[in-house]
Formats: sequence, C-alpha cells, structure tokens
Amino acid sequence: MNEVEEPTFAALGALDDDALTSLYEPSAATWLRINFVTSLDGAVTVEGHSEGLSGEADKRVFGVLRKRCDALLVGAGTLRQEGYGPVRLDERRRTWRRQHGFAEYPTLVVLSGALALDPTHPALAEAPVRPVILTHRSAPADRRAALEPVADILTCGDTEVDLSAALGALHERGLRQVLSEGGPHVMGALTAAGLVDELCLTISPLLVGPGPSRITAGPQPVDNAVRTMKLRHVVTAGEVLILRYDRT
Repeated sequence: MNEVEEPTFAALGALDDDALTSLYEPSAATWLRINFVTSLDGAVTVEGHSEGLSGEADKRVFGVLRKRCDALLVGAGTLRQEGYGPVRLDERRRTWRRQHGFAEYPTLVVLSGALALDPTHPALAEAPVRPVILTHRSAPADRRAALEPVADILTCGDTEVDLSAALGALHERGLRQVLSEGGPHVMGALTAAGLVDELCLTISPLLVGPGPSRITAGPQPVDNAVRTMKLRHVVTAGEVLILRYDRT
C-alpha cells in the first residue's frame, strides 16, 4: 500500500528564504500556478483593491512566487485596477534566478480580448523584458497596431482567447513555469479550461462582508466538473494562513 503524503506544516518566521522557496518547488517542468489572497469570508478585494487584504507575510510569498516563474500572467483589468508597474526584481532574486536557469526577469503576459490597454502604461512601456499580450483574431486592429511597439502580441482563437493554445504558445517561447495573479475572470477561465495545476491561497483574518467578488468569476463550465486539489502545505504567520494546493 502506498503511503499517503501528508502536507507540510510550518511557521513562516521559522523559514529562511531558501526554505520558503523550496516549499514552492513545482511538481512538473511545465506548470500553471495561481496566487490569490482572500478574506475569511471570501472577498478578493477591500474597497476595490487586493492591497487591503495583503500584509507582510503575503508579500513575502508573493515575492518568492515571482522569483521562480518564467512568466507572470494577469488579465488586462487586473493590470489597470491594481496599479501594476514594471515587473522588476532586486539583485538578490535576480542572482537566484540566474543560478537556477531562469531569465533575469520574468516576462509579463497580459490576457486581453479587447486590447483595451494603454501602450504608455508603465508595466508595458517600462518593462525590463518585452511583454507578451494574448488576444484573439477579432481584437480591434487599431489597438493591436498601437500596442505592437511595446509588446509581442500572440493571437490564439477566433472570437475569444483559446487558453490552451495560448499556454502552448508561451511554452514554445520557453515560458514553461507560469504564475497567474488573476483576476477572478482569468482564474475562472483557466479553471473552466482545466488548466490550473496549483493554487496558492493566502487567507487574511478579515471579515469584509458582502459586495466584493470571489477569487474566481465567469460562466459555469459546460462540463460542470469539480476539480479535486491536494493540500501541499500550511504556513502560518500569526492569524494569517498561507496554503498551497495542487492537482491530484
């Protein structure tokens, strides 16, 4: 009989950077990881932004996950709403990446069907690595032309982005470890397509009340399949829970 692999339990304060990084070793060479922070009652924002849910512990994990990805995937709405800047890392993390076979910086990948993006947005115009935008063939041609000077635009699908094809296109570029930071519609679409390998979830000790959305949104998948995930670790930081689940 095979032994059941039990999850790891640890206190964040007892983990140095190497130990914390090792807890997020992906289970395969090609991997899609989603990272979110939520309140106790499931809110994904406070006053319209995730910053109100985050804290020092969450930000530390946030930095580790960015450190060990090839590509950082976000929806256009999240890019605008959360005030994203250029995806930069400090020298210590860039050194770690070079030592472990990563490019010096992760590539920003933006999912946008409408291409409603400002080409002067700092996350695009000031990126240390040329960003990638995922869209479909029906996206407005004038917006595509405006964004082409600052980003590589990959067309996947006819009237909506084919996420399986999009991930395949990223993999062909060597971007095999993909970290998604949302938003909820991106997570909903990835889940519906059966593409989520891992969910990293920080639970903030707050009750926000009704109003804000959940970490996932969008239409119900046609197959209505429920995905079972396995708990890999629980890290505590005071009242904050930091969880890692991956697919079984």
